[in-house]
Amino acid sequence: MRRVAIAINGQRVEREVAPRTHLGDFIREQAGLTGTHLGCEHGVCGACVVLLDGQPIRSCITFAVACEGRAVTTIEGHEGDPVMARLRAAFSARHALQCGYCTPGMLASARDIVLRLPTADERQVRAELSGNLCRCTGYQGIVDAVVSVLEDLQAQPDAQVEALREAAARASQIEFPVAGAVGSPAAAQFQEFSRADQVVDRELHQAGVGVKAPPQAPGAAFARSAEPAAVIRDQFELPCPSDQVWALMSDPARVAACLPGAFLTGQEGDRVMGGVALRFGPMQAKFEGDAVLALDPPNRRARLQGRGRDRMTQSRAEGDIAWEVIALGDQTTRVVIEMRYSLQGPFAQFSRGGLVQEFVRRIVQQFAAQVGRALTASPAGTASQADLPSDRTPSFDQAPDLNPVSLMIGMLWARLRRLFGTRD
Repeated sequence: MRRVAIAINGQRVEREVAPRTHLGDFIREQAGLTGTHLGCEHGVCGACVVLLDGQPIRSCITFAVACEGRAVTTIEGHEGDPVMARLRAAFSARHALQCGYCTPGMLASARDIVLRLPTADERQVRAELSGNLCRCTGYQGIVDAVVSVLEDLQAQPDAQVEALREAAARASQIEFPVAGAVGSPAAAQFQEFSRADQVVDRELHQAGVGVKAPPQAPGAAFARSAEPAAVIRDQFELPCPSDQVWALMSDPARVAACLPGAFLTGQEGDRVMGGVALRFGPMQAKFEGDAVLALDPPNRRARLQGRGRDRMTQSRAEGDIAWEVIALGDQTTRVVIEMRYSLQGPFAQFSRGGLVQEFVRRIVQQFAAQVGRALTASPAGTASQADLPSDRTPSFDQAPDLNPVSLMIGMLWARLRRLFGTRD
């Protein structure tokens, strides 16, 4: 058990909870606020959406211990909020209230839309609400209600609402500090990662060969200045000399060319500019930003730390990726990857650990295959940033797709293999 203190609707709530108690249960059972509804408890239906430090999150997949010292606003805490007052009236007038089970989450998401996307049309509102399910299928009334509030505010602006929009915009522009930037102790040397609770070690089939790599912990890893939301470790093997693999893995342009959805727009010294495009069912995001690349050639280690923001959803991401190239033989090389990440905003609602781990597993498989093909095509490692167009930005059709059904099947299959698989 662990003591947790959270400010819920302006009131401090401090309780002893189990580490895996999610925020939804904490709100309902410890704070006694039953307006937050729990449906799927898998981060899919959106009934449990509340505001965490002003941003919508799914309380059923957010651990209460992760909210220590932060501010949570539930449906009961919007008294006097000018946006919520308009939405409540519009929901009633447009018959958006049916059984009411989805309503608290719908209202929280709708408030975010009104503040973040003041010019959104019906199509965009539908896309933004695609992560909130109504089991009465009353979507038309809900969409009409949100659109009517947006249209009313366009026709007759409200000073209070505009102030909230400006505050939300300022919050979305806060940049993540980049560990390893100039002047940071982390940039000067590589250290070992501390142990973390959410670490996933898995083996991948050798790219292009099909030989299973024996389990092995990564070698030396790297330091981090702040504790992230999650850590994922992965590894793959290539039938290539380690010198060739390192030549590719130390070149940001070649790495981006092999990573699905990634794009590079420029490089100035150790600063790399670019991003990555992602899709999760109906939701899509293109995170653009910059990162600092630190190389340790003698030990064939590298580390990329950066942050980015999606302009459409205003979701933000911070990542810290470290990798090491290990020679297993003259023609066999292992690449060990350790990724630490944090997501904020609407896209973070789908960042459930199992889904992210399965997605990363698939991306690493594709990346390993692309690296193998790139080394076969250009074994000398002569390709560079100059060989790539500066506007190499993938469309969403080229972005890796986090298909929810496919990922859930993959997670289930992996679990069955762990339970019933034979010993090697």
